[in-house]
Amino acid sequence: MAKAPAPTRPVPVVRVIIQNPRGEVLFLRRARTAYGDRGWCLPGGKIDYGETVEEAARKELREETKLDCLEARFLFYQDSLPPEPGSMHCINFYLECKVSGELEMNPESSDWAWIGPADLDDLEIVFRNDEGVRRYWELS
Repeated sequence: MAKAPAPTRPVPVVRVIIQNPRGEVLFLRRARTAYGDRGWCLPGGKIDYGETVEEAARKELREETKLDCLEARFLFYQDSLPPEPGSMHCINFYLECKVSGELEMNPESSDWAWIGPADLDDLEIVFRNDEGVRRYWELS
């Protein structure tokens, strides 16, 4: 898929952390996407104009997984500077969500997995989500 032109300003993005009872975090494998194709990332996406961070997290979670957020808690933000000139500069807002429902992926994802700390280095994690999840585990 062709890459869309990178915005000239930082893009606000939500990243949703869902942890299972074993301490693993839900990751999605991206498919058919302009950014991060075939890489693994947390559910999430861009915050739309007029939308709060929490509203965006709930919306993106529902769109990408069909899961409902019962409770959202803001954790921290992360600067995600462009890895190369002309690529996207994001500001990631991480939220932990308690969820209900059955996971069902949309076409943006090809797979999902519960990932623990030992698994991060074996996967291609995109959008610096590995750094965010490591920080989350340190704080937990």
